Amino acid sequence: MGAEKKWIVMEQADPAKVEKLSAEVGIDRVLAELLVKRGVETFEQARSFFRPSLDDLHDPFLMADMDAAVERLRKAITTGEKILVYGDYDVDGTTAVALVFSFIRRFTSKVDFYIPDRYDEGYGVSYKGIDWAFEGGFGLIITLDCGIKAIDKAEYAKSKGVDMIICDHHLPEDTIPAAVAVLDPKREDCHYPFDDLSGCGVGFKLVQAYASRYGVPFETLVPLLDLLVVSIASDLVTMVGENRTLAHYGLKQLNEDPHKGLLAMINLANIEPGHVSIDDIVFKIGPRINAAGRMESGRLAVELLTAEDVQEAMFIGEKINENNNERKSIDREVTKEALEMVESGNCLAYENATVVYNPRWSKGIVGIVASRLVEAYYKPTVVLTKSNGFVTGSARSIAGFDLYEAIESCADLLENFGGHVYAAGLTLKEENLEEFSRRIDAFIAGKITAEMLVPVVDIDARLDFSQITPKFFRILKQFQPFGPGNGNPVFMTENVYDTGNGRKVGAGGIHLKLDLIQESQPYHQIPAIAFNMAEYYGYIKSGNPLDVCYSIVENYYRGNSTIQLRVKDLREREEII
Repeated sequence: MGAEKKWIVMEQADPAKVEKLSAEVGIDRVLAELLVKRGVETFEQARSFFRPSLDDLHDPFLMADMDAAVERLRKAITTGEKILVYGDYDVDGTTAVALVFSFIRRFTSKVDFYIPDRYDEGYGVSYKGIDWAFEGGFGLIITLDCGIKAIDKAEYAKSKGVDMIICDHHLPEDTIPAAVAVLDPKREDCHYPFDDLSGCGVGFKLVQAYASRYGVPFETLVPLLDLLVVSIASDLVTMVGENRTLAHYGLKQLNEDPHKGLLAMINLANIEPGHVSIDDIVFKIGPRINAAGRMESGRLAVELLTAEDVQEAMFIGEKINENNNERKSIDREVTKEALEMVESGNCLAYENATVVYNPRWSKGIVGIVASRLVEAYYKPTVVLTKSNGFVTGSARSIAGFDLYEAIESCADLLENFGGHVYAAGLTLKEENLEEFSRRIDAFIAGKITAEMLVPVVDIDARLDFSQITPKFFRILKQFQPFGPGNGNPVFMTENVYDTGNGRKVGAGGIHLKLDLIQESQPYHQIPAIAFNMAEYYGYIKSGNPLDVCYSIVENYYRGNSTIQLRVKDLREREEII
């Protein structure tokens, strides 16, 4: 059971704006309120929010260095030069490589891809990868989802006569690598209007720019958007602006005519084809693609995503699915060991941060375990193992705390580190481990507040069950795709009961399946699922009242679609004074 959560009902939007929008668009006040909070205040804005258009995509040439990138790619394609598409081993990197490789393959057969080995080469551009390109006679490397910090590597490639186009979305340092072109909307000198593209998104902008300059119809790029939505959802970039438009059409593609490899994943994950949601990508498709890089090789993921034959896609898909099952059992085992270490005080830090180390753990799953420990103890967490003679691992933060800054404060003890506010990776020598743990704990102690250590459920609005009508849900569905910055709204309903049909479900009976009614409206019964909340079973089964906060989802099962509440948190009614 995780930490006790604090419920915060968000401030209401300007009532006059809500009234006006509600009348203009002809929707429920609650929905109008949700729109106003998202900056949608007029009929026109509502129309473009509910009907995203690919015509609204920004001109890719607004991105710094795009001209140079397109010209260099053109030169390589027209002169028959060998091109290497190079990307990171996670979902964002492998989808990006698959997307750009698939596009270039239309114009030249002299193209290959390279994914570094997580264990042998680690994250980002490697000397080994550059040597491989040089020895294979490649004149151009296009990096995706990595490379913005590869200052020495770009110099090394240049010394070998190999040019680089860098496509990345991570924060640059003060110096930009000396490549032919560096595409990164987070560059200080880049005035591209949207700076939160995924790595795959930056790759798509390169392809879009090339297509527009050289007369390739935009419609031929639309089939690539299913790869892009997988990266947008899995990499947790904001689901607003250009990302929301690209994700909207990517989902459409994923449901209507997905790549063979993605269709294999959909089938292997038991998702109903044609009804794939962002949640399905985040919880089922993304982790499977990631598992290839964690357990075997990210190269396998690109082979899956670029497969042109159904049998081949299914064969690779089954292999990746096995990797994922293996990953899950290792992840469960390591999580159990890590939890035991914390409980017994057998860890490097546990006061302000959780820092655990075991040289035997698999490097591929430390990030997942860090997330599990955050769920359990709700503190910034670092999970470390040993690889290639160094201590290496992943860090995960809690809402409102900049963990990257904390890690940066220990830079003198680290061999390297990278990431962002909520998730980072780091490598250090074993002799610095104790000092690192002491210093990071002390740094966090000076910055973290008691309020930050209480997980919060942000509630968008109070709702009566009678308001959840088919029309309400039909409009709410059009707020999708959901993600950071455009979250699935969370509602609160007070004084509800289970009808008596509530039961435990899932492996080991850890989840609850409920049929809820509100005391004031006993005829309005709504099914609900409460993940990892089985400890409330006895209280609910005895007919006691609850307050619940939840999001409303569509449960699609064997051809039937029903509305279901996904419970975020629940409270025994007596506790509320």
